Amino acid sequence: MEILGFIGTSELILILLLVPVVLIIPLIALVDILRNEFPGNDKLIWVLVILFLWIIGAILYFFIGRKQKITNSD
Repeated sequence: MEILGFIGTSELILILLLVPVVLIIPLIALVDILRNEFPGNDKLIWVLVILFLWIIGAILYFFIGRKQKITNSD
């Protein structure tokens, strides 16, 4: 079965699996940024990086930005 003449079943399954991942990862990163404190303007900078670079920005945040959070020492 082909949809629109060029998308087959295997391509459709791949699209249906990848699209949610591509949408969810940046949203998780944005929620994590907004729920935590960062020094200076780092929170704004990370939000802009994720909004403009979407999946690449989210990956950069998970590898670099999570280390910049301000931790509460109670």
